Amino acid sequence: MHIDINCDMGEGIGSDEAIMPFITSANIACGYHAGDEQTMRSTILLAKKYGVHAGAHPSFPDKENFGRTEMQFLPQDIYHLVMQQLKQFQTIADECEVKFHHVKPHGALYNMAAREQALADAFVLAAKDFSGHMVVYGLSNSFLISEAKRIGLPTKSEAFADRTYQDDGSLTPRSQQNALIEDVEQASQQVLQMVTNKTVTTTSGKEIPIVAETICIHGDGRNAIQFANRLRHDLDRFIG
Repeated sequence: MHIDINCDMGEGIGSDEAIMPFITSANIACGYHAGDEQTMRSTILLAKKYGVHAGAHPSFPDKENFGRTEMQFLPQDIYHLVMQQLKQFQTIADECEVKFHHVKPHGALYNMAAREQALADAFVLAAKDFSGHMVVYGLSNSFLISEAKRIGLPTKSEAFADRTYQDDGSLTPRSQQNALIEDVEQASQQVLQMVTNKTVTTTSGKEIPIVAETICIHGDGRNAIQFANRLRHDLDRFIG
């Protein structure tokens, strides 16, 4: 069983090339929360160098808050916002002769599309209209996944190595103290539980079901390089 490891990249953190050998998919910032055309091009070329799937990581236009502040847009405006970023990514990917593999929303856009059906609809429709075979990465058991499947797009249900979970399956908000997992051992144990048992233990101690077809680590995490190395090693060792 192959488990994809994805990482958010092209965000100016400086660790992208060190992480790239350990992952299989890169979610590359499209300039709206971080990065620009130059960083998109250099990160796409890094993905090409290491044989990693290159995907777009569209977000709200919010560099000031790194795309992590919720913003209110009409569904049709979300559609156009996403479409603009996909087109920009495709242009640069074509220049680099790299296949555009997947799309994953970033930050607040990700969380809102996971829980709000109308927003998820707009996001996946943009992906569908842009490319009928675009793989959508989204939170396990969320509207992002169900709506993408409903309109016939391939999906990967995502679970997080470096985030904690609430009882409803949502990620613990970053505003709360226990939202992030910064211990490599804890992250590894959570990932192995999600992959082998198909469950995750929430902050309240409850075990809930989860689908983990791709595991996310955040490139801006304190121990992102160590996380990537350890998770690749453990998944290869215990899962194969």
